[in-house]
Amino acid sequence: QVQLVESGGGLVQAGGSLRLSCVASGRTFSNYAIGWFRQAPGEDREFVAAVLGSTTHYSDAVRGRFTISKEDAINTVYLQMNNLKPEDTAVYRCAADPRATERPVYQYDYWGQGTQVTVAS
Repeated sequence: QVQLVESGGGLVQAGGSLRLSCVASGRTFSNYAIGWFRQAPGEDREFVAAVLGSTTHYSDAVRGRFTISKEDAINTVYLQMNNLKPEDTAVYRCAADPRATERPVYQYDYWGQGTQVTVAS
C-alpha cells in the first residue's frame, strides 16, 4: 500500500503562485511515477503533470507555467504553479505508480485525497 498526502492548496489571485506538495509512503519512492491531476466541479479529471526520475510530462494547459519536481530523500513531489489563472481552479490530487519502471505506461494505483486550489480573477 502507498499512502499519499497533498498539501499547499489555497486561494490566490490570478497571476499568483502556489506550491503543492505530495508526500508518499514507501521504501522505493525513487522508482515511483508520481502524477498530478485536477478536477473542477462538473468537469472530468484532467492530467496536469508527472515525473519519473528525471523525466517529466506536462499537459499543454500548464506547460511553461507549472513545474513538477521530486525530492526522493523525503519522499516528496512538488508542483510549483506560477502565473495561475482562474481556469486552474480545481481539486488537485497526486497519484502514484510504484511499478512505473516495470511497464511502458504509467498506471496510477494509489491516490491522495486532494487539495483545493482556487484562483480569483
